[in-house]
Amino acid sequence: MKNLVVLSVIVCCVSGRPASAQTSSSFQVAAQVAVARSGEFESSEFGFGGRLAWTPNSLVGFESEITVYPAEFPNGFAFSGSRIEGLFGLTAGPRLGGLRPFARLRAGFLHYSGKPIACVAIFPPPLNCLLAAGGNRPIVDLGGGVELFTGARTFIRADAGDRMVRYPGPSFVGGLRRRRDTGFFGHDLRVAIGAGFRF
Repeated sequence: MKNLVVLSVIVCCVSGRPASAQTSSSFQVAAQVAVARSGEFESSEFGFGGRLAWTPNSLVGFESEITVYPAEFPNGFAFSGSRIEGLFGLTAGPRLGGLRPFARLRAGFLHYSGKPIACVAIFPPPLNCLLAAGGNRPIVDLGGGVELFTGARTFIRADAGDRMVRYPGPSFVGGLRRRRDTGFFGHDLRVAIGAGFRF
């Protein structure tokens, strides 16, 4: 009798797991606006984009995100036209009723369109002269946020984090005040707010 009870409990648990995993699994599609404050160039940029995500269970999610920053950067003496940011990574956090607080870790790229500017002929060159050539810079995004489920299929999301941009070297930074002999990470505060659907 004891063995039968144990076997019944095991069967119920095993048969119940796929069902619960299936109901908690979902895909998300969302639109968002983002603002990033560059620590290296002391300038802000505003963008808009979209995000796709898959949450295989109630704790972990995988996501990809594309954001376009359409204005020239930085303010004042611009060395880049529009920029495109791509981020890919994971979120982790429990669902607590209608809320899901989460931490996130993502990696990707920040594409500078480049813009011709006048540069002084020195070595190493200023950082803005290197970035004016355009191209992709690797980025890592570390932060967190919260999802608020406003209906059976709808949600809003707010998140913030440290966008770490890998800059090239050697270069002069801070208006020729500091020299960097190797590549380095700059730190940007990045905040995004969006809304979307689950299915």
